[in-house]
Amino acid sequence: MDIGQSARRSPRLSVRGALQLLAESPTGLDPYCEAVIPDSVRSLWEEPRVPDPPVRVWRDWVLVGVILIAAILEGTLRSDVIWRPLAIALTLGLVWTVLWRRTRPLAMVIITFGTVTALSVATIVAGVSSVGLNTTVFVLLMAYSLVRWGSGRDIVLGLPLILFAYALGIVADYTTVGEAAAGAVFAIFPVVLGGLVRYRVNYGVNERERIKLSERTQLARELHDTVAHHVSAIAVRAQAGRVVAATNPRAAVESLQIIEEEASRALTEMRLMVGSLRDGEEADFAPQRGVADIPRLAHGAGDSPRVTVELSGALDDLGPAIGAAVYRLAQESITNALRHARHATRVDVHVTGSDHYVHLTVADDGDAHAVAPSWSGFGLVGMRERAALLGGTLDAGPSPNKGWVVNAVLPKGSAT
Repeated sequence: MDIGQSARRSPRLSVRGALQLLAESPTGLDPYCEAVIPDSVRSLWEEPRVPDPPVRVWRDWVLVGVILIAAILEGTLRSDVIWRPLAIALTLGLVWTVLWRRTRPLAMVIITFGTVTALSVATIVAGVSSVGLNTTVFVLLMAYSLVRWGSGRDIVLGLPLILFAYALGIVADYTTVGEAAAGAVFAIFPVVLGGLVRYRVNYGVNERERIKLSERTQLARELHDTVAHHVSAIAVRAQAGRVVAATNPRAAVESLQIIEEEASRALTEMRLMVGSLRDGEEADFAPQRGVADIPRLAHGAGDSPRVTVELSGALDDLGPAIGAAVYRLAQESITNALRHARHATRVDVHVTGSDHYVHLTVADDGDAHAVAPSWSGFGLVGMRERAALLGGTLDAGPSPNKGWVVNAVLPKGSAT
């Protein structure tokens, strides 16, 4: 069905046909409406309702009691109230909508503003002044609640009724242009306030979700770079110890000692990370690892393949962020080389500092074809993210000669 056919058919649609179109459309709109309604309105239409709104709190009951007392006093003491029994009865009947204004905002808007519209029509027809009590000002809470708690469809369907009731009320009780304008501003204020509060709350929720996602990514990276490194070293040394246990018991004992050291380090770093995640407790901060700690990675790696570390150039002026990043990149590169480099006999680590940059190179002499497929996991992704966050670059690939090489360049200026 094209747009023209839909437009020609729409004026003759029955209520049942319109409801069927609303049910069949993914967005709840007629195809013709979807073509002509702006994207902003369509986005508002698809806005979900605020999840888990407060049902009823003690303040709601207090508010209901105050409104009941005020309505009875006003209806009894005011001498200019027209149709006094009707005005009091309507106010006392509408006050209970306060209790459901958050969970059923559109229904409460229809009840309250529908009643206000009916009163305005009755006033205009009878040619009298305002019939309702001033206490019915609480219906403005329904306008606020509609925008604050309702779905986009509730807002789109309820706002026209609210605006129509306001306009009809101004016509029924018109005095001067200034008073009419002031009344309109006063009536629209709850709608604007509800939208602002909703936007602020949603912004805060989205910001917290973004922070949580960032923290989870950082935690995953730290787990991969620290605990996974120690576990990999434990696995390598356990395999080596099992091989030499029968022929060289002393070497097997040395492997067990290294396994014990790596396990203790992994446990310590895991406790630090878990401690930093506890609510209400301050984390114990250990000294941040830096470039000077990279030679320790060679000690825990074992003898096959042999890891050599060379530090040169201006490395004393590195900030904590840069030093920690270089250490983590070297740690992850060595871990992957030990884990994946087949037939490798050595892994060379070079860290060189210049006036403005620090260069890291980690190369092994293993089989490049065996290494390449294994570097597509999360380790390389995390390394590139870490380098990019500090304004640097990282490349990894097969070496022109033999094996696999990792090159990272970080600017010293990004230490801040």
